[in-house]
Amino acid sequence: MFIGNLVVANMNKARFIFLFFISFFIGFSQQKSLNAVRTDVTPKIDGILDDTCWTKAEIAGGFIQRDLHPGLPTEQKTEVRILYDDFAIYIGADLYDTSPDSILRELSTRDNEANAELFGVFFDTYNDDINAYGFFVTSAGTQIDARYSTDNQDFDWNAVWMSSVKINEKGWAVEMRIPYSALRFAQKDIQTWGFNSIRKIRRLRENSFWNTVNPKINALVRQFGDLTGLKNIKPPVRLSFSPYIASIINHYPYNDKDVKDLTYNLSGGMDVKYGLSDAFTLDMTLVPDFSQVQSDNQVLNLSPFEVQFQERRPFFTEGTELFNKGGLFYSRRVGGVPINYGEVYSQLRDGERVIKNPVQTQLLNATKLSGRTSNKLGIGVFNSLSNNTYATVQDTLGDTRRILTSPLTNYNIVVLDQALKNNSFVNFINTNVTREGHFYDANVTGAGFRFNDKANMYTIGGSAVTSNLLYPDSAGPYTGYSAKLDFGKSGGNFKWNVYNSINTDKYDPNDLGILLLSNNVETGLDLNYNIYKPFWKVNNCFNNVYISYQRMYVPDAFWNFGIYANHVTTFTKQFFTCGINYGIEPVITYDYYEPRIFGRFYTYPVNYNGGGFISSDYRKPFALDISTNYRVFNEYDRNYINLAVTPRYRASNKLSFIYEVANNIKTDDVGFVNYDPYSDTITFGRRNTQTVSNTFTSVYKFTNKMSLSFRLRHYWSKAQYSEYYQLGDDGYLNSYAYQNDHNVNYNAFNIDMVYFWQFAPGSELNIVWKNSVLKRNNQIINDYYENFKGSVSTAQNNMISIKVLYYIDYLYIKKAFNKTSKV
Repeated sequence: MFIGNLVVANMNKARFIFLFFISFFIGFSQQKSLNAVRTDVTPKIDGILDDTCWTKAEIAGGFIQRDLHPGLPTEQKTEVRILYDDFAIYIGADLYDTSPDSILRELSTRDNEANAELFGVFFDTYNDDINAYGFFVTSAGTQIDARYSTDNQDFDWNAVWMSSVKINEKGWAVEMRIPYSALRFAQKDIQTWGFNSIRKIRRLRENSFWNTVNPKINALVRQFGDLTGLKNIKPPVRLSFSPYIASIINHYPYNDKDVKDLTYNLSGGMDVKYGLSDAFTLDMTLVPDFSQVQSDNQVLNLSPFEVQFQERRPFFTEGTELFNKGGLFYSRRVGGVPINYGEVYSQLRDGERVIKNPVQTQLLNATKLSGRTSNKLGIGVFNSLSNNTYATVQDTLGDTRRILTSPLTNYNIVVLDQALKNNSFVNFINTNVTREGHFYDANVTGAGFRFNDKANMYTIGGSAVTSNLLYPDSAGPYTGYSAKLDFGKSGGNFKWNVYNSINTDKYDPNDLGILLLSNNVETGLDLNYNIYKPFWKVNNCFNNVYISYQRMYVPDAFWNFGIYANHVTTFTKQFFTCGINYGIEPVITYDYYEPRIFGRFYTYPVNYNGGGFISSDYRKPFALDISTNYRVFNEYDRNYINLAVTPRYRASNKLSFIYEVANNIKTDDVGFVNYDPYSDTITFGRRNTQTVSNTFTSVYKFTNKMSLSFRLRHYWSKAQYSEYYQLGDDGYLNSYAYQNDHNVNYNAFNIDMVYFWQFAPGSELNIVWKNSVLKRNNQIINDYYENFKGSVSTAQNNMISIKVLYYIDYLYIKKAFNKTSKV
């Protein structure tokens, strides 16, 4: 009896394994096709699929999981229907659920999923396996849209389209209307588009696709199915205007009778989008106003490297994937800090003081032209103009004069990107900065390539770039070069990549790009082993080992060698995620950057580091993230330790809170202090530093088109010096008498409060309050709460801004005009 049961059990097990592998093979090998049906009756977009036209549409079903169980059918049925007419494409979806009362539906702001289910569609309108549009909606009705390319997904891209969702006794339903003006497609009588559809069941952490997506392959668009049946649709005139008007009130207590504390400003401008053809679009912003974007996270920077801030200005985040090719475009340069912002004080005459020194240049306009030809050649042209910027200084008699900190400046980028088979490409990019008057200009030119095999399992890529700085009084340009080459396995569970990069000592793309490490040669090996299928109690597991060997380009000298690793695991039960990281720099690092003087170096000691993080289940009302890292050096009591704790609480589907506190302590840290050119002396200091940041964020969503958000950040950092040293030619430190005090106590405090209302498609009302404080001195205050009290009680800058933007579509105007003419 026991043997018989054993045989039956083994047969059942074998049958399950056989069916698993058959479904896995079929799921990952077939390309599906769906026929779109033309309709003469427009469905009402209300989330209820009761219009008779939906009965004529074909049904797309049989969704296959990418997560949790790649290649297996999803347990919850999904049915998708597609209709179209001369103006738009319509999507209707029934998302069946055996537990409709368990559907998560937290409200969120646009382009944020939050804790909700999600349904979406992808369209590769040129069927080139490269570019695609994504339109998604959550179970709470929030819209999300994105542009996809070979190596990029851009969720900052926003289109104007309609959607509606309804929860019902069978699950939930979605209806979408996507006008052709939101898409680019060819002028052809019969069209076949690449197509896919996604469903995310949040409570199960399950993501499934209509046409199967293999997580081992980094090529989303290549794994689409086909959408057929599109006949006699024509690309419309894509022309829209978004005029705005903004009113700004700013208050800062200067305590100076010659300077106004309260200022007012009323401004207006316009964004214009125009489709030059079915493939190319011209975007323009005229006299833009970016005063309402979120405040930057200012920090105390004691390093030799520039702080890189996140781009938040909409024009520079939307549709910029072409311009980011080659990594030569850092958009914060445009309308950024004036080139001679820091030179004002050196130009002061006796008795003068600075009463105004703008930290940003005034952007007059910016233009983007982008698209891709029928031969898959992507073309992008960017141009922007910023105005003269002046600092204002005043003497003891009250007379003022202006100092030019940035001249009239033109920024220009040209990109050519030829897409090839198998997600491969070759590209060319040129960036140019031209300044009026006696200022230098900059020109950077680069080319790159990436070739993948047919299965997208192996890849080779590289680039070559030259930079030229053109000074008015120089006989020739200041020219530098950069080159990179890598080869590796990019698909499967085990991935690896070996690479080499060279940046010469004169390579400088920083006028329109950003480069932190110049004069550098690096060879590295990147190893990854990822497990995508659940096993034991583990949902998935990602493992990485990174080995880096670096030298200086000039002089040809060793700089750094390090081995680093990290491992991240998500467990099936409660979807608890944790990770560990560790690394070692087993030999002395010869740091040529910290001394700030070319050719000099500092012997950075051998060090080891380790850390980790935990992250609880975000589906729960309360979730917690904790991360920590510890680094120890073979030198005195020198060590670094940091800890970050982030609790988040979802009070309801409308109200949520996130609080993040981080503490970073460096004991016996060593770093650059000063350089005396007269004695050619580089001074270093031994210091104890501590950085504490607190960030509180709360969002209340009235509806999926109206919200109120509040963000408060206080950042405190101190550096207290105990000893000073002279840097020797051998890179070691020698004690010497140094009298100056370089202690620093730094506080940054910001409040960003935003009321947002999308009162019509593409049209917005924003009311923003900003409060900011920056305070720096050399008197150390060791108590955090005293620093916080000092920040909120000191002079603060307060700004209130009201901005109304209205979206005008040429097609709607034309349609309304035609109706009026017929009456």
